[in-house]
This record gives sequence, C-alpha cells and structure tokens, in this order.
Amino acid sequence: MNMHKYEKIWLLFGTATLLIFLIVVGISAFYMGNQPPSCAVTLNPEKVHATAPFDDPGLKKIGDNEYQLTVVASAFNYDVGTDDKIVQIPKGATVHFNATTTDVVHGFELAGTNVNMMLEPGYISTYTNTFNKAGKHTLLCNEYCGTGHHLMSATIEVVE
Repeated sequence: MNMHKYEKIWLLFGTATLLIFLIVVGISAFYMGNQPPSCAVTLNPEKVHATAPFDDPGLKKIGDNEYQLTVVASAFNYDVGTDDKIVQIPKGATVHFNATTTDVVHGFELAGTNVNMMLEPGYISTYTNTFNKAGKHTLLCNEYCGTGHHLMSATIEVVE
C-alpha cells in the first residue's frame, strides 16, 4: 500500500497522541490512585428520613475547624436543618457536604464556589470544600426538577 507522506505523519501523530493519553490515564488511575466514584454509598430513597445521618440534616462539627453538612433534597426544597434555610460556617472551615434526594434528580450547586453535584435517588453524593473567604453563597438546584424548580434554594453564609 502506498501512503502519502502527510498521511504517514498524521497517522504517527494520532497514534502518539493516543499512547500519551493512555499513559497519563494509566498513571493517574494506578500510580496516583484516582478512581471513579463507587456505587457502594447507596440507600433506599423511600427511607431517607429514617437513615442516619439524613434523619437529622444540618451542620455538625466533626473536628477542629471541620464540619459535615448533611442536606436532603426533595420536591422544591433543600432541608439543611434550619427553618430559615441559612447555614453559617466559620471562615477557613473545611466542610464535608453529604447530600441525597428523596424523589427525583436534583442539582446541588453552591454559587461562587466549585461545589457542584448531581443528587440521584438512592445515592449519596459527597464533596469537600474549604471556605477561605467570608460571604454568602446560594445553594441552588441546577437540574430541572419540575414546576417549582426556581423556588429550590438555601443560603450558606461564611462568617468571620
């Protein structure tokens, strides 16, 4: 088979790029220990409110300047453990978000931060973030979940 010089160059370039990609993914997966999230953290969506820690949502101190915020999403509502849907977190604190939903797929986006998860019925979503700047962040649903979707929000306030 007779190949043009430029075809050989592009074939070599494509093969080299593929090999570099596979080497980087292999190093990331095996050497650095990066793995996709496990499906081992599941629960029955019908029994969310009877399953710890979702039976008592809210902010809990778990260490020195370390907190766990448990959130339960349901039809157009985030249950963050307070009636006014405002959670206050000290500046510099590390927060472990632990969230799930009881009904349909919901989004979990904390505006102004890189906290962004998808909440699916039957699965527990987790995310860890350190808040180094004081201010208010709106927790909102970024997955359309029905006619009251725009009403679904809460506030995370980082205080001095």
